[in-house]
Amino acid sequence: MHRKLLVAGFAAAALVLAGCSSDSSESSSEETAVAEETTEEQVEESEGGEEAAASVTTDDSDCAAPENYCIGLVTDTGKVDDKSFNQAAWEGTLQAAEKVGGFAKFIETTDPKDYANNIAQFAQANYDTIVTVGFLMAEASIAAAAEYPDIDFIGVDQFQGETIPNLTGLVFNEDRAGYAAGYLAGLMTQTGKIGAVLGTDTVPPVKLFGEGYKVGAQAANPAVDVTLVYHEPNNAFTDPEWGAAESRKQLDQGADVIFAAGGLTGNGGLIEIAKDSGAGTSVFCIGVDVDQYFTVPQAAPCLLTSAEKKLREGTEELVLLSYDGAFPGGNFFGPTGLAPFHDTEAAVPADVQAALAEVLTGLQDGTIDTGGLALLDN
Repeated sequence: MHRKLLVAGFAAAALVLAGCSSDSSESSSEETAVAEETTEEQVEESEGGEEAAASVTTDDSDCAAPENYCIGLVTDTGKVDDKSFNQAAWEGTLQAAEKVGGFAKFIETTDPKDYANNIAQFAQANYDTIVTVGFLMAEASIAAAAEYPDIDFIGVDQFQGETIPNLTGLVFNEDRAGYAAGYLAGLMTQTGKIGAVLGTDTVPPVKLFGEGYKVGAQAANPAVDVTLVYHEPNNAFTDPEWGAAESRKQLDQGADVIFAAGGLTGNGGLIEIAKDSGAGTSVFCIGVDVDQYFTVPQAAPCLLTSAEKKLREGTEELVLLSYDGAFPGGNFFGPTGLAPFHDTEAAVPADVQAALAEVLTGLQDGTIDTGGLALLDN
């Protein structure tokens, strides 16, 4: 049952007052609203039939009401349809909203100085759960959680140094996914040279991906030459031209497997690498965060796999925990892994696939040590 319904009898007066102050200020950031409807079957599954059907939330005009459930998502300085990080978190939010009959809405941040204001738009409208996407929003998320203790905040990719009951960091072992991708690259290279084109290394998850990739490649092939290139912090995830140019440099230097990781920046690299794929070639690319076979179809000819953070699943699970009144606080580790080979499966020898399966098992059960957070000191 919805956590607000459980406490409605004790908080009715406060909820009425909150409903009277739901007007929010304007921001320069773009907003898009999506009202999610559920089928009768979904409602019954999520909340128990007729009682649930009456509580479907179709807009955010009265989020304070006990029967309504509102979820807001604030992106970092990227678009919600970035075919990567923001998009996956938004899709997970929508999946949760559909299951519980809630209403979901996003705000796209255009300037980091707007983080607090964009979060406040949802908080002042009495949203129940607010998702903030990206490491760079961590400080704003902590401040908002302190200011609005009755709202649950999900900080995607935001590691929490101390536990705040109404703020949970959705974090991942990026080093494990990177290690697995690097191990595959180390086994697949024919030139002995592989590379990675990455977002800024000032963002720990990005560096864990890159350094994990290098360690995994060297474990598979100690003689492999690994080149890692990180974007400068400014515009690190929205620069596909840079991603393409740096990928081209590595291709020209003989790299035949390149890991492209960094939102639109990485997508630019994938598309550039795909230009060198085709009959008689053995140039491969590796995507990141989500299965990029579906989000960047232009990369399909070269895409070996994607080093996945299961962002949809992790975001959805935390929203549902918030809805149920079981929000954990602190850090919540979402699953990681590698996406299927798809069109390149025939190019991956059976012995390589078998070795990779063993590595994935070892990473999951802890028998393979990637170096973990120590990789950040490299």
